[in-house]
Amino acid sequence: MSEAAENFDTGHADKNSLQILSFTLGQEEYGVDILMVQEIRSWEPVSRIPNVPSYEKGVVNLRGAIVPIIDLRERFRLGRSAYTPLTVVVVLQANIGDKTRIMGIVVDSVSDVVNVTKKNIQISPSFGAKVSTEFINGLVSVNERMVMLLDVDKLLKLEGVDDEDDS
Repeated sequence: MSEAAENFDTGHADKNSLQILSFTLGQEEYGVDILMVQEIRSWEPVSRIPNVPSYEKGVVNLRGAIVPIIDLRERFRLGRSAYTPLTVVVVLQANIGDKTRIMGIVVDSVSDVVNVTKKNIQISPSFGAKVSTEFINGLVSVNERMVMLLDVDKLLKLEGVDDEDDS
């Protein structure tokens, strides 16, 4: 198994394959492990939080849980885009330490769910200091498209988000 594929050793029934939800940001396609996706929602206005980075759009109340929403396009410094009827929020969930973290990411559109053979996942290349690949676990070719696989745990462990104790 490749080093990149080892990062995707989750609870899938078939240890050699992975289902990913793919989505677009501009002209690029990204993917996350489908087991990390709690739900997909259409864009709706959020409650703004003062003094946060511009990519942190605010929070929504999701069945009693306050969920932070970030614009992934802005977080990755891909520029801003007007929200359209295709704009969606992918609600991700991960266990980080002893806490369950939930966050919504705004994406341009959801593509599809695809099956990926883990041995086909390649390590993301190093582009030097100018391009950050800290959130990318690997790359995989799907139907002639290159999909960048995101590390949901790192994405949900954003600096300053939900680091306080819940006491």
